[in-house]
Amino acid sequence: MKEEQYKLLVSQIASLIDGEGDMIAVMSNVAAAIHQTMGFWWTGFYRVIGDELVLGPFQGPVACMHIPCGKGVCGTAWQRAETVIVPDVEQFPGHIACSSESRSEIVVPVFGNDGKVMAVLDIDSERLATFDDTDRKYLEEICQRIRLSIR
Repeated sequence: MKEEQYKLLVSQIASLIDGEGDMIAVMSNVAAAIHQTMGFWWTGFYRVIGDELVLGPFQGPVACMHIPCGKGVCGTAWQRAETVIVPDVEQFPGHIACSSESRSEIVVPVFGNDGKVMAVLDIDSERLATFDDTDRKYLEEICQRIRLSIR
């Protein structure tokens, strides 16, 4: 069921962002589409600005606004330039608790055309061990489509 939801979601996002070159507009609708379709606790983006991640478009409760490189799950995914899945955020060293209701998390880097991380897609769940390789596969595909849409 989850894989079928993602297949439809990827197709919808491809149509939604086709031809839109503005990063904020793309991230706004991608966050909304993922959040509405998958029903996650928090879905959004942090943009790389200088030496930190700065809160971008999101759906869900209020969030941390600035995250240093290498800190928390988002900063770690940025530093490593790879997807990070955390089944239990309480067990992640240096986890930044923006909300005590967040229990598991996945963070996927969004690469720019220069090959550097320009943002991260951060998704939190209020349940433990929500995310797996299916989430990784399709969310990485969505982030690849974002890269291709940004000029």
